[in-house]
Amino acid sequence: MTKFLLWCILLALSWPLALLAVVLYPIIWVLLLPFRLLGVAVGGVLALVAAVIMLPARALGGPRYV
Repeated sequence: MTKFLLWCILLALSWPLALLAVVLYPIIWVLLLPFRLLGVAVGGVLALVAAVIMLPARALGGPRYV
C-alpha cells in the first residue's frame, strides 16, 4: 500500500518518471530474484550448521536458551 501511495505521489509530480518506474519495476524484480533465492539458501545452510554445532549440547541436556 505504501509503494502504491508513493507511486501516486510520483505520478502527480512527474508522470513520465512514474510510467518508467512501472515498466522497470518488474524487470528489476526479476533481476534481483536470484539474489533472494541465494539468501534463502545461505540462511538455510547457516541454520543447519548452527543446529549441528548445538547438537551435542542438546543431546546432553545442557541449558536451553530461548
